[in-house]
Amino acid sequence: MAKAKAKKIKITLVRSVARTLPAQRRTVKALGLGRISSSVVHEASDPILGMVRVVSHLVKVEEL
Repeated sequence: MAKAKAKKIKITLVRSVARTLPAQRRTVKALGLGRISSSVVHEASDPILGMVRVVSHLVKVEEL
Protein backbone atom coordinates (compact mmCIF):
# COMPACT_ATOMS: atom_id res chain seq x y z
CA MET A 1 0.00 0.00 0.00
CA ALA A 2 1.15 3.50 -0.78
CA LYS A 3 1.64 5.83 2.16
CA ALA A 4 -0.85 8.71 2.20
CA LYS A 5 0.74 12.09 1.61
CA ALA A 6 0.57 14.24 4.72
CA LYS A 7 -1.15 17.59 4.43
CA LYS A 8 1.03 20.64 4.79
CA ILE A 9 0.08 23.92 6.42
CA LYS A 10 1.72 27.33 6.16
CA ILE A 11 1.81 29.23 9.46
CA THR A 12 2.40 32.99 9.42
CA LEU A 13 2.92 35.18 12.49
CA VAL A 14 0.57 38.16 12.13
CA ARG A 15 0.57 39.62 15.66
CA SER A 16 3.38 40.47 18.03
CA VAL A 17 4.26 38.17 20.91
CA ALA A 18 4.78 41.17 23.18
CA ARG A 19 2.37 41.14 26.13
CA THR A 20 1.60 37.44 25.69
CA LEU A 21 2.14 34.63 28.15
CA PRO A 22 5.64 33.13 28.28
CA ALA A 23 4.27 29.72 27.24
CA GLN A 24 2.75 31.29 24.12
CA ARG A 25 6.09 32.96 23.27
CA ARG A 26 7.85 29.62 23.60
CA THR A 27 5.22 27.95 21.40
CA VAL A 28 5.71 30.57 18.65
CA LYS A 29 9.47 30.06 18.82
CA ALA A 30 9.08 26.25 18.79
CA LEU A 31 7.00 26.53 15.62
CA GLY A 32 9.99 28.29 14.02
CA LEU A 33 8.49 31.77 13.87
CA GLY A 34 10.51 34.84 14.82
CA ARG A 35 9.23 38.14 13.52
CA ILE A 36 5.87 39.36 12.35
CA SER A 37 5.24 38.16 8.76
CA SER A 38 7.63 35.23 9.14
CA SER A 39 6.22 31.97 7.78
CA VAL A 40 6.98 28.28 8.10
CA VAL A 41 5.57 25.15 6.48
CA HIS A 42 4.84 22.12 8.66
CA GLU A 43 2.99 18.85 8.23
CA ALA A 44 -0.49 18.99 9.75
CA SER A 45 0.21 16.53 12.58
CA ASP A 46 -1.60 16.50 15.91
CA PRO A 47 1.26 18.12 17.90
CA ILE A 48 1.63 20.95 15.37
CA LEU A 49 -2.12 21.56 15.22
CA GLY A 50 -2.23 21.67 19.02
CA MET A 51 0.54 24.27 19.07
CA VAL A 52 -1.30 26.32 16.46
CA ARG A 53 -4.46 26.17 18.55
CA VAL A 54 -2.59 27.60 21.57
CA VAL A 55 -1.43 30.65 19.58
CA SER A 56 -4.33 30.88 17.12
CA HIS A 57 -4.87 34.55 17.98
CA LEU A 58 -1.32 35.36 16.85
CA VAL A 59 -1.02 33.36 13.62
CA LYS A 60 -2.68 32.83 10.26
CA VAL A 61 -2.87 29.27 8.91
CA GLU A 62 -3.20 28.28 5.24
CA GLU A 63 -3.57 24.75 3.91
CA LEU A 64 -1.19 23.87 1.08
